[in-house]
Amino acid sequence: MPEQLVFNLTTRPARDRDAFFISPANALAVTALDGWRDWPLGKLILIGPPGSGKTHLAHVWAAETGAQILQAGTLGDAPPMGTALVVEDMHLIASDRAAEEAAFHLHNLTLAHGHPLLITGDGDPSTWPMGLPDLASRLVGTPTAKLEPPDDALLSALLLKLFSDRQLAPPPALIPWLVTRIERSFEAARDIVARLDAATLSTGRPLGMRLAADLLSNSPELP
Repeated sequence: MPEQLVFNLTTRPARDRDAFFISPANALAVTALDGWRDWPLGKLILIGPPGSGKTHLAHVWAAETGAQILQAGTLGDAPPMGTALVVEDMHLIASDRAAEEAAFHLHNLTLAHGHPLLITGDGDPSTWPMGLPDLASRLVGTPTAKLEPPDDALLSALLLKLFSDRQLAPPPALIPWLVTRIERSFEAARDIVARLDAATLSTGRPLGMRLAADLLSNSPELP
C-alpha cells in the first residue's frame, strides 16, 4: 500500500474537570487544590513529572477561581494582576535574573491583594537553582502538592484520554495491553499514542495490538 501523506495537526486536549481521572497517584494533589480557600499563606506549588497533569489541573483551578494563567517566562511582560493567579513552569526561569525579579514582585503583589496564587513546576522547589534569594526562600516556604507517577488505573485513563484527544477509538484490549508493556510514565504514554496515530495515518493499518507491537519492536517500516 502506498504511504499516505501525514499532516502534523495540533491536537486540543480536553482540560475540564470531568476529563481528569483521579487515582491514588493524584488524589492528594486534587484535594489540596480543592481546598484553596484554606491554603496557608494563600498559595500552593503543584509539582510533578512532565505530562503528569499540572497544566490540566491549573486550568481546572483557574476556571473555578477566575484566575489568570501566566507562563513564568513571560511575567516581565505581564501587567499587575487584580485576580487569583496561576504561574506555570516556575522552574524554567531559574538563573534568569529579570524573570526571577518579575516573579518575585508578582508573587508579593498577588498575595498582598488577598488573591490566591498557584505555581506549577517540575521537581521539588528546593532543587530549583534560583539566583534571587528572596524568591528562592518564598518558594521553598510554600506548601507543595505532588502528582505521583501513574499507577495502572491512571495510566489506563491517560492512554484513553490521549487517544480521545486525537479522535482515535482504540479497541478495548489495546489499553491494558499497552499498560503492561510501556514505561510507567506520562511521557511514554504520550509518545506511544502519538506514534500510533502517525503510523495509522502513514500506513493505513488499523489501530490495534499488532501495530503497537511493531512500533514497540522498532520495526523499520514504521515511523
